[in-house]
Amino acid sequence: MKPTINDIARIAGVSKKTVSRVINDSPLLTEETRDKVKAVISDLGYVPNPQARALALGRNFLIGLVHDNPNAQMILNMQQGILEGLRDTEFAMVVQPVNRSSPTLVDDIRNFIIRQRLYGIVILPPISENDAVAKMCAEAGCRYVRMGSAVLDSSEHMVASNDRDAVREATQFLIEQGHKDIAIVTGPQGFRSAAERLAGFEDALAAANIKLPRSFRAQGEYTFDSGLAATDKLLDLSPRPTAIFASNDEMAAAVLYAARLRGIKVPEELSIMGFDDTPIASRIWPPLTTVRWPIVAMGRSAAHKLITGAVEGIDLENEPSEFLSTLIRRGSVAPPSQ
Repeated sequence: MKPTINDIARIAGVSKKTVSRVINDSPLLTEETRDKVKAVISDLGYVPNPQARALALGRNFLIGLVHDNPNAQMILNMQQGILEGLRDTEFAMVVQPVNRSSPTLVDDIRNFIIRQRLYGIVILPPISENDAVAKMCAEAGCRYVRMGSAVLDSSEHMVASNDRDAVREATQFLIEQGHKDIAIVTGPQGFRSAAERLAGFEDALAAANIKLPRSFRAQGEYTFDSGLAATDKLLDLSPRPTAIFASNDEMAAAVLYAARLRGIKVPEELSIMGFDDTPIASRIWPPLTTVRWPIVAMGRSAAHKLITGAVEGIDLENEPSEFLSTLIRRGSVAPPSQ
C-alpha cells in the first residue's frame, strides 16, 4: 500500500499537522523537524495528494494567464514560457481572455481568481498596465506578475522588456543603411508597448536629425489586416518611404504582402523591419529583419516568480525582471536604391 500522511507522522514522531506544514513549506518549523520529516518522506517515497494540499492551502495549484491582446502568436509564446516554467511541478495553467474596455474588468479578474482558487496569476499587456488590477490581486492574496514593455512594479511582480531602446537601435540600423525616408506602422492606441516602440523610433530619427512627417506614421492594431490598411496609406504617398518599421511581425508581414501586390521589390525598393521574431519572420521571403522579443523567457521567469517557495530549487533571487530584445538581421533590409 502507498504510504499515507499518517504513516509519515507516526514514523517521524510528529503530528499530522506538522507533516502538512513541511509539505506546504510553512515557516513555523525548526530546520531539525523539517529535515527529519523530509527524510521520512524520501525514505517511504511518499507523494502528497495535490487535492489535499490544495484544500489545506485554500487554493489550487493553478497559475492563471489573463490577456486581452490581438497578437495571437504573442499569447502562444507566453503560454509556452509559462508551461516550461511549470514543467515537472504539480502546477498547471489556465487561460482567461478578458475585455480591457469592460467597466467590470477588475471584478471579472477577481471572480476568475476566486472561482479557480488560483495560486498566482500572470497579467499580459495592456491589462498589466492597469494598477487597479495589480492592487486587487494583492488585496485578494493572489500572487501576481505583470508583463510589460517598461518597468511597472517591483521586481518580484514584474517581467519587462526594453522596447524603446531596442527599437531605437533597430531604427539606427536602417539609418546606417542609408535610409532617411522611414515610415512606421504603430501599435494600438492605449498599449504601452506601442508607445515605447514609437518613442524609440522617434529617438533614433531625432538623433540623426531626420524629421518624421505625420503622413509617415500609420496606425495599426497588431493585426495583419490593420497592417495591410496602414501600408496602403504609406505606399500611396509620393514620394513613398524607402523603409517601413512595423511594430510587430504580423503587421510587417502585411507590409511585405502589400508591397508584393504593387510589384514593389523587397528589399531593393523597400526595406521592411518588424518586432517580435515570431516564426513567421524567418519563413516569409525575404526573411524578415526584426527585433527578437524574448517572450518565452519572460513567461518562464514569470512562472518561476509565482511558484518560488512552493517548488524546491526555484529561487526568486535568480529570476531576472528585465529582458533585452535584440536585432535579428535577415534579408528584408538593404540600402535604398539610388
